[in-house]
Amino acid sequence: MNRRNFLIKAIAGGSVLPFAASNANCNSEQEKNISKGLHAIRERVKLAMLTMQRASWEQGVAAQAFLESGQEKEMILMAREAVLRQNEAGRLAVLYHDWGSTDPAASGEAVLKAAKILDSQHLKKAADKMLNYLLNNAPRTKDGILFHPLEKPEIWVDSLYMAPPFLAAAGRPQEAIKQIKGIRKYLWNKEAQLFSHQWNVKNQEFTRKDFWGVGNGWAATGITRVIDLLPETMDDEKQELIEYTRQVLEGCFQYIREDYFFHNVLDDQSTFVETNLSQMLSYTIFRGIKSGWLEKEYLEVANAMRKAVHTKVDRFGYVQDVCGAPFFDGPGRATEGQAFFLLMEAAYDDLT
Repeated sequence: MNRRNFLIKAIAGGSVLPFAASNANCNSEQEKNISKGLHAIRERVKLAMLTMQRASWEQGVAAQAFLESGQEKEMILMAREAVLRQNEAGRLAVLYHDWGSTDPAASGEAVLKAAKILDSQHLKKAADKMLNYLLNNAPRTKDGILFHPLEKPEIWVDSLYMAPPFLAAAGRPQEAIKQIKGIRKYLWNKEAQLFSHQWNVKNQEFTRKDFWGVGNGWAATGITRVIDLLPETMDDEKQELIEYTRQVLEGCFQYIREDYFFHNVLDDQSTFVETNLSQMLSYTIFRGIKSGWLEKEYLEVANAMRKAVHTKVDRFGYVQDVCGAPFFDGPGRATEGQAFFLLMEAAYDDLT
């Protein structure tokens, strides 16, 4: 089912209801109560996230959540911790053995922002060191596309979120575009309009061909961030990335369930029903509409996914049934699931 037909069916069935729709006639007291409720659930999610042990990319996506939520103090604290754990190679937020090559760059934009706010040469040098690693020292293909793991010649879809946004934020938008196009060349399935997960360059075969839901979420959200970071002089490249993002949305929406969630492997109904992709796509849509490059007709399904996700937050603030840490092979909880709830909410607030 294509997106347009899906939306028509959903709206006709009355199942797609923006949060604001049922509140259109609220009085001021009701609005205050709704606002208090939203604040309370976000604070629970935030607190739960801060209690979690975090790998390098998890530190980065959590810091990004604070950056986009306008929580400057928390963002600075997260950035400084990432710099404290920067290794000699320049990789940020490394905890003992960290096998990710691009993962540490997820903290990069927050470190850049914190350096600017604090006028800190220490933080600026740390960001420059991370940038130098990506540009000159990280393992890569012969045509310059970054490997995701340190110890394997593999390209992963995860890298679309980890590296290109930082490259664009650090003043290297052309390199960000190069990485997006290169990763897409290896992993994009044109027929399915979805990304496979992992390609082994040495063996010339997929390590994991599955259309992993969260992997396609990493792609959509990472490219979305780059779109908004590109300079005006790169409008042609921006339009190309917009089309990439639309295609990912279309590919995912072929497999959306009636409850507005997706299976962990999108086209495999035997895999568990997963929460995080709905957050990631809602974020993408809210950001795209706010920035003026995505059609407003996507808003109905974004609101419906957001509403569904809110039902997954338990009394401790955990967003349940995301692709769960530490192995990400079953439903559970994870820092990235917490962070993308907050990112989704920040994008929703910016739009509304």
